[in-house]
Formats: sequence, structure tokens, C-alpha cells
Amino acid sequence: MSRLITSLDVDLGERSYPIYIGQNLLRDAGRFRPHIPSKQVLVVSNETVAPLYMQTLLDTLQGLQVEQVVLPDGEEYKTLEILNRIFDRLLEKRFDRGCTLIALGGGVIGDMTGFAAACYQRGVNFIQVPTTLLSQVDSSVGGKTGVNHPLGKNMIGAFYQPRAVVIDIETLKTLPARELSAGLAEVIKHGIIKDADYFTWLEANMERLRALDVDALAHAVEGSCLIKSRVVSADEREAGQRALLNFGHTFGHAIETGMGYGNWLHGEAVGAGMCMAARMSRLLGWLTPEEEARITALIEAAGLPTAPPDLSPARFMELMSVDKKVMAGQLRLVLLKGIGKALISDDFSMDALQRTLAGYGA
Repeated sequence: MSRLITSLDVDLGERSYPIYIGQNLLRDAGRFRPHIPSKQVLVVSNETVAPLYMQTLLDTLQGLQVEQVVLPDGEEYKTLEILNRIFDRLLEKRFDRGCTLIALGGGVIGDMTGFAAACYQRGVNFIQVPTTLLSQVDSSVGGKTGVNHPLGKNMIGAFYQPRAVVIDIETLKTLPARELSAGLAEVIKHGIIKDADYFTWLEANMERLRALDVDALAHAVEGSCLIKSRVVSADEREAGQRALLNFGHTFGHAIETGMGYGNWLHGEAVGAGMCMAARMSRLLGWLTPEEEARITALIEAAGLPTAPPDLSPARFMELMSVDKKVMAGQLRLVLLKGIGKALISDDFSMDALQRTLAGYGA
């Protein structure tokens, strides 16, 4: 039996949509049917998630014309070539402009399905059904969609909002421990940038989260979605404050690209990237040593790396220069003036950046 724990709204005027958080929501047709305007539905999943949850969702959608596409699993498959498999199925089945795409999986599936929905016939409906913690608390909310390029992560994409986000906490019970830790990176990020009290709650409850305590997970998902939905509602297209959500990501994306997509999970790279951003903030005199130590300790407690791999400072700089946050050739970073107090800055000492990159023995 499904149990709705909470419902939040992302307030974007005519593009507003609900986020449903609960247990067994995959079986709850009432969370899907109001957001599917015609009978044509394409469910996009991957080889890991489809055997676990595809049939449950197909049963829930009985009575509709439902097709499916199952893609290979992994960040390395988030490419234009693999994206074409979605378009192939839509065209083979003659799906029209009223169709709905449903993303059943983690962040890669959500990003690719959303981008396909943004492009097919110049825009069709889609619903996010995130099955990993990382996608539940971050990538499924806010309308960022896209694919990777060998020269840069998420450089090809679109802002395109879903009609709804359906978060079934029960799917986390099949999540490998490494993937759970990767998701906790984004949970921690939200506390670091916006909510010191939430950060303190995470310090006290990290053990419960890693033990898959349903109440703790629901609280963390709701807290993160609430923070992100407020930021997105105020700045949908990342013209200003939404860029705060990229804390740790400029360093993290450099790690992912430099190591080859899939070798470090996104959350693992962000975990190390947040430690680097905290260290740089401390070197600038903006963050106290005690605050940096708390951040590093919480990231370590989540089972995440606290230091980058062996990439040279020169390689880091090369990779960071190919980043969406570079404006007019100037690198912008999300840094800290305290826990819960993030800022976007291009006015920082390059010496502090170089000392940060060199400080890990790379």
C-alpha cells in the first residue's frame, strides 16, 4: 500500500509541478495519471533498474499505450549516440506531440530522458521517477537535462521541467552502499550551502541514513528537495543564485572528466570537490579551520572520498576551464563564508586556488 509522506511544489508559474515523496508510490496510479495527458507513454530505464521496477510501473500504467527503452547503465553511456535510442523508439512507434516520457532510474536516465523530451517534436511531457538517492535529492528536481561530451560534462542540454517528480523511498532499499554514499554528497551539499541546522541534523543522523532508516531518509529527501525547489523557483535558468547548487561541482566535474566518466561516481567526485572548495575557502580566510574540519568529517562519515585523485594542478586547471560556470573567460567558484553561507565568486586569489590544487600531493 502506498503512503504519501509529503508533497512539495516547485513554483515556476505555468511550469510549476509537484514533488511526491513516499513509500510504494510506484504502485500508486493516482500519482501518475493526472500528469499523463494522452495514452502514449515511453518508459526509459537502464539495465540495472528495469529488472527491479519496470514491471511494477507497467502494471500501474495499465490501460495506456506503454512502450519501453532500456539503456546501458553508467555515466559513460550518457552520450548523444545512446540518446538516439530513445528517439528511435519514439519514431518507430509514431509517438505524437501529446506523448509522455517517464524516466525510471538515476541521474543519467533522468538527464537523458528529460533532454529527449525537450527535443522530440520540440518538446513533449515527461515525468521523473528517480530511484537513486542522488537523483531523488538533486538531479530530478529543477529541469536540468543533457548529455556529456568527451571534453566536458553536461555541456549539451536544455532547461526543461518535468510535469511531476515521483519519489518512492522504497527504491533505495536496492541501492548499493556506494551509490547511497554518492547520493549523500548532494544531501550534505544542501546543508553546507543553505542551512546550518540541516547540516547539524545530518551530523547527528548520518548513521541512520546509511542504515536506510526510512524516516531519516524521508526527512533528508524532503529537506534537500525543499532547499533545491526554493532555489530553482527563484532562479530557474541559473542566472544567479541557482549556481550555489554547484558547490563542489567545478572541482568534481574536473575529477569525473579527468578520470574518465564512470570511474568516479558523480557523488564521489562532488564529495572530494566539496572538501577542496572548503579548503580553498579556509585558505582565503573565509572559513574557520573548525568549520572545514566539520565538513570534511561529515563527508568522510558518509563514506565519500575527502581528497581528489592524482591529477596535476595543471590538468585540474585545464579541465576546470571547460565548465559552464566560466563567464567571459573568468572562472567562477562556489565558496563559503561559513556553513550555510555560500557565495559565487570570481574575485579570489589564484594563489589560494593553486595552493588548494597542490595541497593534495598531486
